[in-house]
Amino acid sequence: MSRARNPILRLDLQRWRMRLVMGLVFGGFAALTARAAYLQGWQNDFLNKQGDLRVQRVVEIPAHRGMITDRRGEPLAISTPVESIWLNPREAGATPSQIQALASRLDLDPDALAKQFADKAKAFIYLKRQVQPEIADAVQVLDIKGVHSTSEYRRYYPAGDVIGQVLGVTGADDNGLEGLEYAYQSWLAGEPGAKRVVKDRRGNTIEDLDLVRSPKPGQDLTLSLNLQLQYLAYRELTAAVEENKAKAGALVALDARTGEILALVNVPTYNPNNRATMTPERDRNRAVADTYEPGSTIKPFLVSAALENGSVTPETRIDTDPGWLQIGDKRIHDVHAKGLISVAQIIQISSNIGAAKIALGMKSEDYWNMLNRAGFGAPPGSGFPGEAGGRLRPYESWRPIEKATMAFGMGMSVSLLQLARGYCAFADNGVLPKITILKRDTPATGARLMSAKTAKEMRDMLEMVTQPDGTAPQARITGYRVGGKTGTAHKAAAGGYSATKYIASFVGMAPMSNPRVVVAVMIDEPEGKEYYGGLVAAPVFAKVMADTLRFMAIPPDKPLETVPAASGSEEEPT
Repeated sequence: MSRARNPILRLDLQRWRMRLVMGLVFGGFAALTARAAYLQGWQNDFLNKQGDLRVQRVVEIPAHRGMITDRRGEPLAISTPVESIWLNPREAGATPSQIQALASRLDLDPDALAKQFADKAKAFIYLKRQVQPEIADAVQVLDIKGVHSTSEYRRYYPAGDVIGQVLGVTGADDNGLEGLEYAYQSWLAGEPGAKRVVKDRRGNTIEDLDLVRSPKPGQDLTLSLNLQLQYLAYRELTAAVEENKAKAGALVALDARTGEILALVNVPTYNPNNRATMTPERDRNRAVADTYEPGSTIKPFLVSAALENGSVTPETRIDTDPGWLQIGDKRIHDVHAKGLISVAQIIQISSNIGAAKIALGMKSEDYWNMLNRAGFGAPPGSGFPGEAGGRLRPYESWRPIEKATMAFGMGMSVSLLQLARGYCAFADNGVLPKITILKRDTPATGARLMSAKTAKEMRDMLEMVTQPDGTAPQARITGYRVGGKTGTAHKAAAGGYSATKYIASFVGMAPMSNPRVVVAVMIDEPEGKEYYGGLVAAPVFAKVMADTLRFMAIPPDKPLETVPAASGSEEEPT
């Protein structure tokens, strides 16, 4: 069929196709133009937001942790700026020489570091936390792709191991983990801020845009501790533990009027600036969290209860012959037979038989009430975490032998902090203070434990303990009248008590004309020549108390005579 006779064949197919293609092209341009006009005119905010999401980030601004100071403003814990180095393996690229140089600057194993660079499944790996800024600068100079740094804060403790267990430590995220850092976390921590920044594809911040939220710094914490007294107490306690080859030791010094803790020391200790020194044996706050049988240091509370209920007076005579007391199938001993002695002499020479007879001659409830109201059996509420409450069994369950042994501290347990607080009642005319580790602007109102008359009579007896015929003449201080009570207790062991392990203690106060300070000392398992509280713990008390009184400018209350050397009388270990 000829082209002229067929209408379809008469169409100019080439021209039609050209027009169709041109129409499609112009139509596409028109659609794109319309779409662009639509997006620019009506979707501009949306597009800007999507772009910002790809380059803008909101990053956290760490808050400055509050400082901890002693009562005079001396810094005990401060936060210093540091950097944390991290890696994004997905974008990382480094030569072997760069990896070697990075490992050298961060003190890392090069092979392990190379494996981290090769781990493309992860997008974030901390290489090292809390490094000094100069180290971070040295890392950045290497210009290794995928290696970044983040600003943080690190806790620094100027006093080091002198106050380790008291303050505790913070973790890598600057949150308190132990001690007062943990107990007052919400007070010290503050609230982190936030800012919006522009980052490049490598994660580097290239521009700060705006502040989303200002960081709120933590609040400072002022402790009742006196750092200078803390140093003195640490020095003397450490020397005593070493001299007596002891397992451990603890010391507490309290302001008897305000209830403030002036010094609290534990040995062994650790340096919170060096976590490698932290071990379960070293990081225990023994004065607060550990309990032990108090031995004869509990006798003043027994005698106070007896004085309060009228069953004895300081002059009441008690027969302690023949040097032992049989109760059922058990026998209580004194070191030597002491014959007919007064209640005051029972405290002075620490007679177990005399104390047992006083206890057996009074109601169990009266003695238990004195111990309970003195705070034994309950946490003292000082502000420390992990306070021990000790053990004080209900008086209804006491058998005669238990009632007798409770007179000299067997069958119960206390913390050194509890014991020091209890002695404050003798010092402050019968008022038991509320103790605290925080500095007080005004004294808190205490609770009356005993009458002022009983407290005065007990102070007179406690002063007799430090005289030449007492168990602790080595507690005396030149120029000051002092008083206190010794304790030498067998340590509890499986099936009973150890015959060779002791806890030696002394709790005392000064000046006796108007007591201001109470110091309690505990030496755990002394293995030197001596193990009696009057020979092991009392000398530590004397040195710490003397320095404390002079530092606090408390005037002497007796003639400045030289204290003669004295060995003191022995007391029966309980």
